[in-house]
Amino acid sequence: MYVGLKMLRNFVTVTPRTSVLEAQKLLEESRLGMLLVVEGGKLLGYVRPEDLSASLPSIMTSLDKHEVKYLMTRLTVDKIIRKDIKTIGPETEIEAAADMMFAGNLAGLAVVDQAGELIGYINRSVMLDVLVEEMGYRQGGTRITFEAQDRTGVLHEAAGIIAGMSISIISTATFYHNGKRIVVIRVATDNAAPIAKALEERGYKVMGPADFRHEWQ
Repeated sequence: MYVGLKMLRNFVTVTPRTSVLEAQKLLEESRLGMLLVVEGGKLLGYVRPEDLSASLPSIMTSLDKHEVKYLMTRLTVDKIIRKDIKTIGPETEIEAAADMMFAGNLAGLAVVDQAGELIGYINRSVMLDVLVEEMGYRQGGTRITFEAQDRTGVLHEAAGIIAGMSISIISTATFYHNGKRIVVIRVATDNAAPIAKALEERGYKVMGPADFRHEWQ
């Protein structure tokens, strides 16, 4: 999956002249995680929720409400803009974008074309939606989790067992936990017990919450 296929295309942006008060309102309504600052089609930077909050007068200020209101309408985004904006191309693999966001603790990434023009935005909400989609959760069915040796042909073999039972595979995923390879397969059936039994007969260790409960108790 590529970023360009999942990025947001229609999203709110602000200009350097947008008031901080308006920007805060837009950020709360859009739930984007941050606001990109754009002028004349050019990406200039971004503002974060904490920057907006820090720039507004404290409730403990000695100013009267008229003075506070005046200051809030005069304070604009250009005073707090951050210019260390991270960008990616639409051809970037979605997992690479997710890793970049995780490593930098980023709320989102601006997506630009080869000319550097802003064409999209991707944030944590998009990433969570992609995770749910790739795991096939919304398609129903049942998931089977099993421990597998890190060797060639494991998925092919497991898929063959399931196909031999005339059951469709909705999604597959591989994780590593404590040095062990864990495979998760979501299948199009409400009763995965026969599949679990068949896998165990072939030497696979089928796992469930009970196998990990000691780690979170």
